[in-house]
Amino acid sequence: MADDKQTATSFGLMKYVHLTFMAGAVVGGWLLTQIVNTVWTSLNLTWVEVPAPSMAVSVVIGGGVAVAIALYLWRHPQINKIVVEIVTELSKVTWPTRKELSSSTVVVVVVSIIAALILGAFDAFWSWVTGFIY
Repeated sequence: MADDKQTATSFGLMKYVHLTFMAGAVVGGWLLTQIVNTVWTSLNLTWVEVPAPSMAVSVVIGGGVAVAIALYLWRHPQINKIVVEIVTELSKVTWPTRKELSSSTVVVVVVSIIAALILGAFDAFWSWVTGFIY
């Protein structure tokens, strides 16, 4: 347990763990702000007593809840351990070089064209057969 955290810290990966929680808070805050604003607008349209929605209040509510959730998850030992393990595993990923990527792209395009030609030939053949039968 502590060994994984020590490994991630020694590699300087903890900044990515913190960045993950911050990014989650930003995305969650945006999503919760949209939800609060939508619910508030629908309540305002349903009941006259509800005041018109305020984007500033929606941002404060949505952002506050998102930051609270992110802090709770960041402080939760099991969640934090899982994120550290994910970041550690992602640091071991080897990405393809530009040459490997371009050659793989060419292979995919060529195979796609060949498959499209074969399927087109089958489609034309079966169209001719069904037209002949009818």
